[in-house]
Amino acid sequence: MKRKLIGVFLLSSAILLASINVSAQKERQVFPVDEGKTDVSFKSFREKLIEAVEKRDVKYVVGILDPAILNSFGGNGGIKEFKKMWKIDSPTSELWDKLLTVLTNGGSFFKEEKNNLFCAPYSFKQFPKDLDAFEYQLIFDNNVNLRARPDLKAETVARLSYNVVKVDYENSVADKNKEGEYLWLKIETLGGKKGFVSAKFVRSPIDYRACFEKKNGKWKMTTFVAGD
Repeated sequence: MKRKLIGVFLLSSAILLASINVSAQKERQVFPVDEGKTDVSFKSFREKLIEAVEKRDVKYVVGILDPAILNSFGGNGGIKEFKKMWKIDSPTSELWDKLLTVLTNGGSFFKEEKNNLFCAPYSFKQFPKDLDAFEYQLIFDNNVNLRARPDLKAETVARLSYNVVKVDYENSVADKNKEGEYLWLKIETLGGKKGFVSAKFVRSPIDYRACFEKKNGKWKMTTFVAGD
């Protein structure tokens, strides 16, 4: 009888360990990649553009736009539309923060394209192709606190780095001052870790991205769009 109990205990322990291992194996991450620094001309171009964006230099930014820049999947495109859409001359334009985030988070070349297309941030191309970009998002930083409750004083239950996650919007904390925005997101990693993270650390792979092409020896921004 004692041997049977020991056998059952060992079997149960083995099943539990196997379950833990399977859960751990499901965890997936999308680590930052920056191929932009491998091309001397693009690296220089990007550095100047980042500086212009930080200064909110409208003239410079408009000057690097492609005449047919894609601004959305429903519009006609073009520089005039870009300026109107982003209210580029307004001191409250959201363009600068969104574009700076995109430009300072790596990216990848699509070398099969004619003009050696480069798109940023890294999450756009690097996100796993077998995962639905509408269903999954990612932690967009290193060592992000996963908290038990949506509160900076709440217990940290884990630290996440570039993990793929699912977001439970129904139980997240919306920003009452900005429609459609959130302060805290309730998330679950593929490995089963659950909790709340500050919304600024979670990003969809099809959030805003910028693409650039070299035309007549000059880099131009040909796309600045979100969605799919």
